[in-house]
Amino acid sequence: MNYFSSDFKLGILGGGQLGKMMLTDTRKFDIQTYVLDPSDEAPCKIGSNKFFKGDLMDFDTVYNFGKQVDVLTFEIELVNIPALEKLEAEGIKVYPSPKTLNLIQNKGTQKDFYAQHNIPTAEYKRFDNLDALKEAVANGAFSFPFIWKSTEGGYDGNGVKVIRSAESFNGMPNVQCIAEVMIPFKNELAVIVARNPSGEIKTYPVVEMEFHPEANQVEYVICPARIDDAVANKARAIALKVSEHFNHVGLLAVEMFQTEDDQILVNEVAPRPHNSGHYSIEASYTSQFEQHIRAILDLPLGNTDSKVAGIMVNLVGAEGFSGNVVYENIEKIIGMDGVTPHIYGKKQTRPFRKMGHVTIVNEDIAEARRIAAEVKNTIRVIA
Repeated sequence: MNYFSSDFKLGILGGGQLGKMMLTDTRKFDIQTYVLDPSDEAPCKIGSNKFFKGDLMDFDTVYNFGKQVDVLTFEIELVNIPALEKLEAEGIKVYPSPKTLNLIQNKGTQKDFYAQHNIPTAEYKRFDNLDALKEAVANGAFSFPFIWKSTEGGYDGNGVKVIRSAESFNGMPNVQCIAEVMIPFKNELAVIVARNPSGEIKTYPVVEMEFHPEANQVEYVICPARIDDAVANKARAIALKVSEHFNHVGLLAVEMFQTEDDQILVNEVAPRPHNSGHYSIEASYTSQFEQHIRAILDLPLGNTDSKVAGIMVNLVGAEGFSGNVVYENIEKIIGMDGVTPHIYGKKQTRPFRKMGHVTIVNEDIAEARRIAAEVKNTIRVIA
């Protein structure tokens, strides 16, 4: 099939920043792109050939949108799976497949999948609701402290909480959840795996993630991770094993813990471009967004090596500010060598909302990290 400068149509479910960055590459290749998103102000609206407003969880909306395209992908997991299954049965190519998405969309099902396939992960138990978890704790079946995760709907640190005492339960939703044993770890790592329908597969270098202690959001992504080669090789091997069992097409971001004794435990996965791969736009031979397009269209995969060390800084709304966004001191960071800001196009900010990111590239990873801290302390996302 001729994808370039043709009648071919690629559909993207979700019009957020991941889709917007994906559209940079569809426009580069002149691939016709349709986008569906519930918001009229979605970042993708300005970059797609056609934009449709609609509910991603509504069967008819997703099905009718999908019938207009040749290949369908997504930038968010919270989409209507039965609609995707019907589209796939009728000949529309859906990547990653509804089967893959169905295993990932519910965090409890995802954890069960790891257990079934002997993929190392933290010990956990599933609960139908918060009341059942409280009862298990009261009976001594699960002890403080532990990690609570809602099985559905969580994103960007939402739906995850450290439970240190019974008081931590106050105000929490009474929903299906999992409780995980807290793991002492050295580092949080991630590996992005790319796979196309022909079976070609490549991994990006292991990255290291530094998280905000309160918001549970990534503040810095560091590539390459500052770890021993043996640990990096183990992380890539486990990511490949996860990819093989999911049998996905497109990208699969595998988030992992490096324990104190250098074991690798899988935390969770995302079947799409991911925050941990944003550095690749400036630092890699092939960005994760171009790679996702190559993979789902069954084109040859690009070189995943880094040209230079890269660090990403997330730009999130400052605490205490909500309203029309202002990027304070952005001119100062633009003047720094090797610094590239990416603004997502969201007009309204609120505390910890992802509004953009900044990439820092440098031959020296230590110098890149120093500049990243300077960037973080200079720019503010306020209203």
